[in-house]
Amino acid sequence: MEAFPSVSNIPFEGSGSTNPLAFKHYNAEEEVEGRTMRDHLRFSVVYWHTFRGSGSDPFGPGTMQRPWDDGTDSLENAKNRVRVAFEFIDKLGAPFYAFHDRDVAPEGASLSESHANLEAVADVLEEEQQRTGVRLLWGTANLFSHPRYMHGAATSCNAEVFGMAAAQVKKAIEVTHRLGGEGYVFWGGREGYQTLWNTDMRREQAHLARFLHMAADYAKEIGFQGQFYIEPKPKEPTKHQYDSDAAACLNFLREHGLKGRFKLNLETNHATLAGHTMQHELDVAGAADALGSIDANTGDLLLGWDTDQFPTDIYLTTQCMLTLMKYGGLTTGGVNFDAKVRRESFDPLDLFYAHIGGMDAFARGLKIAAAIRADGRLESMLRERYSSWDSGLGAEIEQGRHSLGTLEQHMLELGDAAPNASGRQELLENIVNEFL
Repeated sequence: MEAFPSVSNIPFEGSGSTNPLAFKHYNAEEEVEGRTMRDHLRFSVVYWHTFRGSGSDPFGPGTMQRPWDDGTDSLENAKNRVRVAFEFIDKLGAPFYAFHDRDVAPEGASLSESHANLEAVADVLEEEQQRTGVRLLWGTANLFSHPRYMHGAATSCNAEVFGMAAAQVKKAIEVTHRLGGEGYVFWGGREGYQTLWNTDMRREQAHLARFLHMAADYAKEIGFQGQFYIEPKPKEPTKHQYDSDAAACLNFLREHGLKGRFKLNLETNHATLAGHTMQHELDVAGAADALGSIDANTGDLLLGWDTDQFPTDIYLTTQCMLTLMKYGGLTTGGVNFDAKVRRESFDPLDLFYAHIGGMDAFARGLKIAAAIRADGRLESMLRERYSSWDSGLGAEIEQGRHSLGTLEQHMLELGDAAPNASGRQELLENIVNEFL
């Protein structure tokens, strides 16, 4: 029996359509810069917010109406939920999904029971993947919800908790591999501290690095070649998390010899909490050849916490797509809607409206970014701004042909530096607005 009987496969109807259950801009087969929109955007639906989100917040219980869910944490309910999820994803036309182990399968009374539950649900996930053609973008383990992880998982002060987390990740990697997942994400939900009075930061970070090396070693052992990702977030639920932003994650990976195996999965709302723009985080990762995937959402600056709203800001999606295309686009990663409908949007149909809006917003961003690139003015102005480095003194400095002493001698002969050129920020912003 269908969970969404009133909804057919979501069609593309173009910008003139007023049908709320149709795409206005996302045309999966339309080519942009030689690739289809489907291949550029690689949309993914998350299991946790979309199919497990209740609408609860710190001030009240859940509000969501989910008639297919019987309210229990039974294995049978979990299996039925998978079938509903794939009906939704298939009708939406998204090619991927992503999950946490404890989102798809209930935690058991013991580790062995939890493993068995996950394998049983994986049977249904595999059946639904084969039926629909929807693929797994990435899997991950929930190492933050259970009370045992109150002090962290890989960074816990309790060695047995570290061991439990390792066992949980081992199984999650196995299931991700079994389901053909294209990657695996580590989000350190509680890998940080609340106070330094009781924290040995150096030891905790060393334990986290050892944990990640173990995961990489095991992936190699079982032949899992999917991309590993770390997802930065500065705070919430801890006061400070060790994966606080892209630069901190890259520094950690380099320090501990992990950069060759890991890239970054970047989220807009996390960038905001870190005091950055998403464009900044993407550029930091891209410049380090570590830009892997994105969690597509946005926050509310007037609320100030991780609200995980669906992205509808075309400036934001244009910035995202310009930067992604600058660094070669998405390959193993995707545009993963780590977003949830508002607590007041409780009807099941709102799930479709939210995802359609987010997919259209990114499709518009893609088309606008391609138009800006084809126009060439932004790129031309950028090249011109750095033109003094393309020849003469600038090229000699970049080639390592100067020291402080030789530069001093050169400038003594010149007497002073040439006048700076204008940054033209307002003109650049005006040019972008022409396309929006």
